Amino acid sequence: MLVLLPIIAAASYLWVVAVDQYSSTVGFSVRTEELSSSLDLLGGITRLSGGGSSDSDILYDYIHSQELVTDLDAQIDLRGIYAQVWPSDPIFAFDPDGSVEDLVNHWEKKVRILYDANSGLMTLRVLAFSPEQATMVAARILERSTEKINALTSEAREDATRYARIEMDRALDRLKTAREAMTDFRMRTQMVDPIVDLQGQMGILNSLQAQLAESYIELDLLRVTTNTIDPRVVRVEQRIAVIKNRMEEERRKFSESDQGSGGEDYASMVAEFERLTVDREFAEEAYRVALAAYDAALAEAQRKSRYLAAHIKPTMAEKAEYPQRWTLLGLTAFFALMAWAIGVLVYYSIRDRR
Repeated sequence: MLVLLPIIAAASYLWVVAVDQYSSTVGFSVRTEELSSSLDLLGGITRLSGGGSSDSDILYDYIHSQELVTDLDAQIDLRGIYAQVWPSDPIFAFDPDGSVEDLVNHWEKKVRILYDANSGLMTLRVLAFSPEQATMVAARILERSTEKINALTSEAREDATRYARIEMDRALDRLKTAREAMTDFRMRTQMVDPIVDLQGQMGILNSLQAQLAESYIELDLLRVTTNTIDPRVVRVEQRIAVIKNRMEEERRKFSESDQGSGGEDYASMVAEFERLTVDREFAEEAYRVALAAYDAALAEAQRKSRYLAAHIKPTMAEKAEYPQRWTLLGLTAFFALMAWAIGVLVYYSIRDRR
């Protein structure tokens, strides 16, 4: 009774009550595509390698997660798929009144994962009560796993370039501030470049000095050949006086008390202009460095691209292989026989002790 009754009950349920289940197999792995730098001898050659174990581990955990089950339930109604034979098959079917945790537990019975940590290959066996539903669920798992890997790749790329982009934006703001300060200075002083304006003033002063020297030479020649009351001597002396006055006026423009065309003294304007020029040049150089760093970080992030490579597309079953009735019946008989044998041994051991 202890052995035969469980075997008969299990056989009756498996062959009379249990509904046939169909399986769909899908296999994939996380791969990494690395593109060599164009500076390499054979630049542009693509190298394929297996993805890191962390990516496959994340994907393995994701397939078992409540997040995936909830998403698929919202998309393809997992409850309806696995509860369609309820309550005629209460053991292998899902109770539609169950919670999401119950659905996750039932999901782990319907989806079995074979994962080789060394090669990174992952093979899924998906069960359903029709071959079309099993294939659909397997295809959805492959689709959602691909989206997850793409999301992980995007996040990794964003992390790799975030700080470089922040530094580039900061350098750009500094450059904008320096250029705006230079523009404000030019509008206030009405000078594009005070140094160029100063050089122009120096050119005027040098020209006046040359004219003054020529006038002195002319005056000396006239004094040698004429008397002091000659009108030409008087004219040259007046010209010398006018040149000296003009030179004094030009020299006073360089002092702190006199002002330039913008209403400020040249010394202050030149000092401020040089400071603004240094700030702008430093900001431009910092921006060039930050931009080069960002381009390098972006290129490095784009060189490594992870993707999901499916080596087995979701299969369509032609016959029901589950539940494995003979296997389950054999396990039932084995455990029933073991329980009976242990009970007999305990009984005889207690009787012999008495």
